[in-house]
This record gives sequence, structure tokens and C-alpha cells, in this order.
Amino acid sequence: MRIGNKVKVVLPVIGMIALLSGCSSAQNADANQKEQQATTTALITDTNGVDDRSFNQSAWEGMVEWGKENKLEKGNNGYQYFQSSNESDYIPNIDQALSAGFETIFGIGFQLKDAIEEEATNNPDKNFVMVDEVIEGLDNVTSATFQSNEAAYLAGLAASYTTKTDVVGFIGGVQVGLIESFDAGFQQGVNDGAKALDKDIRIISQYAGAFDAPDKGRTIAQGIYGQDADVIYAAAGATGNGMFQEAKSLNETSDEKVWVIGVDRDQEEEGYYTKEGEKENFTLTSTLKEVGSVVKDLATKADKGDFPGNEHVVYGLEDDAVGLTDGNLPNEAKQAVEKAREKIIAKEIKVDNTLD
Repeated sequence: MRIGNKVKVVLPVIGMIALLSGCSSAQNADANQKEQQATTTALITDTNGVDDRSFNQSAWEGMVEWGKENKLEKGNNGYQYFQSSNESDYIPNIDQALSAGFETIFGIGFQLKDAIEEEATNNPDKNFVMVDEVIEGLDNVTSATFQSNEAAYLAGLAASYTTKTDVVGFIGGVQVGLIESFDAGFQQGVNDGAKALDKDIRIISQYAGAFDAPDKGRTIAQGIYGQDADVIYAAAGATGNGMFQEAKSLNETSDEKVWVIGVDRDQEEEGYYTKEGEKENFTLTSTLKEVGSVVKDLATKADKGDFPGNEHVVYGLEDDAVGLTDGNLPNEAKQAVEKAREKIIAKEIKVDNTLD
């Protein structure tokens, strides 16, 4: 009987312990869920959209990676993008993200500066990241820019070592300071390469006046290739897709190879064509702007409570945030690029970021 009584006493205690343990586990699960939900991030694209094969796409790929690493799902409880068809969509998209409860909002591209500044001012309890522009004086805004001129310099150097016609081209989107920095770095790289090779290389530079006009990009590329250029570099968003279209057409129909240089992400996959039953590639190389890595970095800082508000963070070659792919570069070009990269990091080469 005593044993039985003891058993009767012990069982409720064990049951209570189990119940308390279950409650504790449930509370911990709830706490973990709440912690995850507090890290929600949203991305507002510029007018090129999330699948522009360039800047926005790189940012979104970084956000997806960050979400998966933190066991978040796409949607209001995790991460999401809001696509802008035109500039009038910026404010409504940000408002939509705020209404959905997103804690950290990324504005991708300099065109969103006014919208991000306005919304950040009106919502001081939310974190905002302005990518590719600088907003000052707001404690809830981090500005992230890139020394893209450094990568463009390497692209110009690579073009100078590759061209057979001694004519190369640059296609810009809208002629603003940001895109001119690509142009300036590229031209300096071409000229330094020409000097090292004792060559006289002509550079044709033209702006489309738009980032979302592939037809115009193709027309410009057609004109530049028509002036004997065999390498063109575009910093033009979706407009640059037209350059790829023209290069593909020329390589399929002509015996003379022409090249493109991609921008912001590795665009080698965009440069395939078939000639005489064999698959070939005409993407010489691509300048990289690791927007995705920056998105991951700043989302993590926000998650940990280390969001660098009212700071301007600059990413360059030294941070591996910009760079150049090996792509289809000749060995001599690769060697020249690597030496120049080291000299830029060591401050032995100062790269222009403005046109004269």
C-alpha cells in the first residue's frame, strides 16, 4: 500500500514536471518565432524590377540567401520584394511594406533617394537602407555605396588587352554622377592598358537616357559595333540587355567575334550563342557589385541591434564588394587585372570617379 501511495504521489509530480517542461518548450518556441519575425526585411526595386539580371536581381538574391540562412520564408513574416513599374510606385510600395510590418526596408538604386528619405523621416522606428545614394541626418537610415569605378577600371584594362580592332565602347543609362563614375573608371583603365601595350585605342561612349530601354540599348550597341568596336561595356540596367541581344546577333552571323562586358553581377550566362552547332560565349567578363552581400550584411546588423544608422558605408575592392570575373579573359589580361587590383588596394593607383 505504501508503495502504491508513493506511486500515486510521484505520478502527479512527474506529470506536472512534464507539463511545465512542455509549457517551457512552447514558450521558448514562441520566443524564437517572435525573434525571427522581428527580423523581417523588404526590398523596394527601382523601375528595372527584381529580374533585371543586374543590380536589383543581385540585391534580391542576397536577401533570399539571408532569409534562408535565418530560416525565414518569403512573405510578410520573413522577407519580400515590392516591384516598382515607375517612379510613382516608390512611396506606395514603401507604405505597403510598412503596413505589412516589415522592420528593415532596402531601397535599391539612387532613384529611390527622395522616397526613402521621406518615408524614413515619417517612420523613425523603422530601419531603412539607401543603396547607391547617400542620405544624411537620419538615425534610422544607412547609406551604402560602392566604388564601382574601381571595378570599371579593371574592365577597361581587360578590354584594352582583348580588343583586336583597338576600338571599344561604353553604354551608360542615364547620365548622372553614379554612371559617369563607371564611364570614368573604364576609360582610365582602357587608357592605362593602351599605354602599357603601346597601342592607340579609341573609346566610344554613349548614354541612352534610360535604364529600362533594351531596344534603345541595342540600337546604340549596333552603332558602336558598326564603328569597328569589338568590346562594349554597359552600365545601363535593363537597357544593357539590348547590347547582349545585338552582340548575340552579330556573333551568329559574322566571322568576327565581338564581346560584351557585363555589370553588377556575373552575366556570363547571358552571353551564349550557337555557331556551327557549337555553343560559344561572348561575355568577356563582368564587373561585380556585391549588392546581395551588402543586403545580407546590413540585414544581419539590423537583426543583431547593430544597425549603423546615420552612417555612410562605402564598399570597394578592398572589401571584395566590387570586382571583376575571370570570365573569358586571355591570360595576359588576367595577369594585368590582378596586378592592377593589388595596386588599387595599395593606393598606388587612384581611380577616377568623374569625367573630365
